[in-house]
Formats: sequence, structure tokens, C-alpha cells
Amino acid sequence: MPVLGVSPVVSCGRWPARGFVGEVIPFQATAFREGHDSIGVELLLTDPSGRTTRHPMHLVTVGLDDYSALAQVTAQGTWTFRVRAYADEWATWQHNAEIKIPAGIDVELMYTMGAELLVGAAKDKNRPVRERDALARAAELLLDTSIDDAARFAVLSDPEIERIVNVRPISGIASESETAEIRVERSRAGLGSWYEFFPRSEGAKQREDGSWQSGTFRTAANRLGPVADMGFDVVYLPPIHPIGTSFRKGPNNSLTPGEHDPGSPWAIGSPAGGHDAIHPDLGTVDDFTWFIKQAARHNLEIAIDLALQASPDHPWVTTHPEWFTTLPDGSIAYAENPPKKYQDIYPVNFDNDPEGIRAEVLRIVRYWISLGVKIFRVDNPHTKPVEFWEWLIATVNAESPDVVFLAEAFTRPAMMQALARVGFQQSYTYFTWRNTKEELEEFFTSISSETADFLRPNLFVNTPDILTEYLQFGGPAAFTIRAALAATAAPTWGVYSGFELFENVARPGSEENIDNEKYEYKPRDFDAADAAGKSLSVYIGMLNKIRRAHPALQQLRNLTLHSSNDDSILVYSKHLDGAFTPSGAADTILVVANVDPHSVRETMVHLDTTAFGIAPGTPFRVTDLITGNAWEWGTDNFVRLDAFVEPVHIFHVEELNK
Repeated sequence: MPVLGVSPVVSCGRWPARGFVGEVIPFQATAFREGHDSIGVELLLTDPSGRTTRHPMHLVTVGLDDYSALAQVTAQGTWTFRVRAYADEWATWQHNAEIKIPAGIDVELMYTMGAELLVGAAKDKNRPVRERDALARAAELLLDTSIDDAARFAVLSDPEIERIVNVRPISGIASESETAEIRVERSRAGLGSWYEFFPRSEGAKQREDGSWQSGTFRTAANRLGPVADMGFDVVYLPPIHPIGTSFRKGPNNSLTPGEHDPGSPWAIGSPAGGHDAIHPDLGTVDDFTWFIKQAARHNLEIAIDLALQASPDHPWVTTHPEWFTTLPDGSIAYAENPPKKYQDIYPVNFDNDPEGIRAEVLRIVRYWISLGVKIFRVDNPHTKPVEFWEWLIATVNAESPDVVFLAEAFTRPAMMQALARVGFQQSYTYFTWRNTKEELEEFFTSISSETADFLRPNLFVNTPDILTEYLQFGGPAAFTIRAALAATAAPTWGVYSGFELFENVARPGSEENIDNEKYEYKPRDFDAADAAGKSLSVYIGMLNKIRRAHPALQQLRNLTLHSSNDDSILVYSKHLDGAFTPSGAADTILVVANVDPHSVRETMVHLDTTAFGIAPGTPFRVTDLITGNAWEWGTDNFVRLDAFVEPVHIFHVEELNK
């Protein structure tokens, strides 16, 4: 019996499919046989301890040969699976008997054939004694001509027999697919809320002469509590290393820095050290490890930046000039992404001494791991060889399986996906530039199904480099909408500090914030903004609380699009069956969003309620988890979403009788 199209499989098995602890994974296969006899299909899933469990697979569409099953991976490590197709002898007999016996065709022969199947199954010593006895009694009933015909025929649909043969089918010949692998990583590899801030800005103070004194790890620790209160799990720090002075950039990326301008943290390296050093203004190694411990007290993990580049003052420039590109005029090539120029940064050239660079980068990563870092946000990985990342991540994870690498690669799809295939646990995406209903529907379909076997999206709403026109001109509504979408569409999302304050003024002609924090200190008065009602922090906290309370939002592959009559009303649901929730109750979240931040929209939305286990036409209750308002809904429903007041509904769906 052919077993084809097995998934999840990545690039014909070249790399393992990916999962994270607690993820519910859809398994699929196409299976069939010659003739008209029934077949059964099952998933055989083996966990890292070697224990194999059986999961029946079900037809996706009647009349076709595609089968699927959901299974949850619950332990870190390498899982394997295969799909088994078998001749379902009981189902074949049952189908024939249900047709022939009422028609009076081969009645006793059919009963005899059924009894033989049951007797054979009752001899299976792998079955519990109670089940074997039940099968034997059913066989006797099929052969007992003294009882009522209806009683004999009722054996065909006996619920107990159905349960027994569903658990352990009465099967004949079988075929199995090849074995495939799934690499299951810790839950933070696929689930979490990220918050980015510059530690030098937290606690920075202005001196009497107008210059600034940098914040430190000690002052930045004061920000950890409020970040944790908003429900975040990870604090990401831009580079914390010494910054070069040669060609240092001034405010707004200018070429004329002042004496006290701090420079871009991505211009790494000075006489104070390179990638294995801490900027003296931030503190010492002891201060950094103290900061990590303070974060842990708030249940926060610290992620740091791994940016493989150097300022002209980096020790590498002297000790390893072969690691850079020397131009015909003798100068070293600086970084460019036309029209952007980064005169303060030298890219690393991996071609001249790949083994030397490998050894140095591995040493650096091991060093930070030894200090307690387990998450690295990798800057511009698409400008380095893919093969290098495959080697580095595999080497590090073999030693430290809990380490997570996030790819900051806003580039072409092929490169982004290749980086994910070779090992990056998370990836930045095009989310920031997907703003219309049509764009978002295409994007959500892509991340939840087309690439979900290997690419885990981290939906950052903004970065120090990205302030989209949507946020520049959409007002507070735009910020609310983007946060709600990011927090509900994927299990991992992120915010760069200042987003909650609706910072929306761009440097003219760019997509970056004016007075960009990359080039200057930027202390913020979060308390004053909260007190004045000019902050999104409470709303963000509610989003993260909802994410933690609802397992459906902690999954990637369970997103279903629904429809509306309005080209700006986006509708999607996320559903998780009760078999996979801690409470044992199914969990469904329905999001209805007005993605036009400038309007009030009224329309009808149309739901495929079977996507969340409710029969068409059956009424159900929706409760808005932000406002607490509740309504009785059905398949077709009216909505009014005022972008200036309430642009998004985040509904919890419940059946009325619950």
C-alpha cells in the first residue's frame, strides 16, 4: 500500500522538521491500496526516550486519500515518526455486512466471516483480558442463530467493539513510510514575548554641560520590573560591547559626532576590547552577570546581540586584517546597503580564513553562554555564509541544547528560509510591512502552514531601524492594531522600547525614528506617560496576559482565516482541542480586526465554525477579552469597529451550554 507525501518533512529530509516543547504538530500522508477494501492509517511517533505511541489518522476529505493527525511533542530532543497504512479487515467486513445482511445476501456467511475476525482478535495476547473477552462474546453473538436478528446485527455498531478496534485495529497486510525526524527544542525557542531596550539609555543622566552620562547595568535593572509587569519573557539588549571612535556616527546617522556622542552599539570594538568585552560605561562582567540574575528574579531571560562585524578600532583589525576586505587603494571596505552607508563598521570576510573565523566566533559564543546567556539575536546573518551558520548552530546546540538563535534577516525569502532550515530557532519576518487585509491574510497563511515545519516567526512590531509609514501616520490606533495582531497571530512576538509611547516621528526620508537611539541616549519617562494615559503599556500587558491564559495562542500552526464583507476587516481564529490543553477543555480565540487605523467600519463577518468544533448554524457565545463584553453569535455576524476607540475584538469562543 503506497504511503506518500508524508509531512512534516523538510527538503526531503535534508534537515529535520522543527517543533518546540508543547507544540501541537499536524502530521499528514497520502495512502491507498488497490481495489475497494478499507484501509487504516496511523502515525507511529517515537519520543527521545524511545517510547512509541500510536495516533490514528483520519481522512481529510471523503473520497480522497489524504490523512492527518495532530500530536503534541512534550519533551526536548530528537523525535522520529513514520506512517503505517494497513488493511482494515474489520472496517471492510463491516461495510460489506451493512449492505449484504439487510438485503438478505450471504447472511450467515457474512456473520461467520465477522465472527472469525473477532475470534482471531480475541487471541491477541497484547490486548487486555477484558477486551479479549468482549471480542469473544461478540463473536458468539454473531454466530448465535437463536437470538433476535436485530441483536445479531447490532454487533456491527456496538460502541464497545468500535472502541476496542479503534484502539487496536483488526488489520492485515501493512506498509510503512520511511522514518523522519523532528527536532524538538525548549518552549522558549518557539513561544515567548520579547522586549528590546538599550541599557545605556535606562538611567542615563544629562550633565550640567549638556552631555550625557550613560546608564549602566545597575540602572537598567530598574526597567526589568515594569517589563515583567507587562508580561514579557525575554529582554533583548543591542550590542553591549565597547564602541569604536573612528568614523563614529553622530545623531541621526550624521558624520559629525560630538565629543560625548556614544556612537552606534553595532560599531563593535575599541582598545577596551571586542566581542568578548563589555562597554566600560555599562559596567563590568560582574555587573552583567548580576543583571542576568536580576532578570531571572522577574522570570525574564536576557538575549544579547551577536553581530559579526567590527569598528575600525576593533582588535581584529590589527590582529587579523585578513578577516576583512582590502580594497585596491589599501583601505578596508566598510558596510553598505545602498543608499545606507555604515562608515563605522567593517564587515567580516569569511573567505580568507574560514577556519580561524569559525574558531573565534565559537569561542565568543561559548564565553557568553558561560556567563548565563542562552539567547542570541544574530544581526544580519544573511550577509554571512549559510554553511557557517549551519555549522555554528549545530556545534553550539550539541553542547548547549537550550541555546536559541534568532535570525535578524530582512531579506529575500529564499535566504530567510534557508537560514531557518539550517538551524535558526527563530526568524524576523516581513510582518512590519504587511498591513492591508489582503497582505496579512497571505502572510498569516504562509507562517502558519507553508513554512511552519522549519521557520518560527518572531513578529516584532518595530525595531530601531523600522518605523513603517503605517505607524508614522496611523496614530495610536495603528500601534494598538499592530500589537494585537502580532500577539495573537504567532506564539512569539516582540516590541522595541518606545512603541508603547506611540513614538511615530521618522527622520525625514527614512523609515527610522528621528533622534534614533542607535546614535544617542534616549531616556524615557514611562511613568509620566502612564499617568497621562499616553501609553499602550496596559494594553500590551493585557495581550500578554491573554496569551498566557489561552493555549490556542501558544501555537503556530492552528490559524484559520475567515471572511468579511469589508476589505479592511480581517478575521481569523486559533483553536486548540481539549486533548492538548492543561484543563482538558477546548480553547478558541477569534480575532476580528479593523486594519485601517483611520476609519470606523461596519460589516458582516462570516465564520466557518467547524474550524473550532461548532456545527454550522449552532449559536455560541463570544466574550471580548479586552472589554469583557459578550454576545451570542452564529455563522454570520454584524460588527462595528471604531479604529479610534476599539479597533480589534479578541474573542474567547464558548458553546452556550458550557
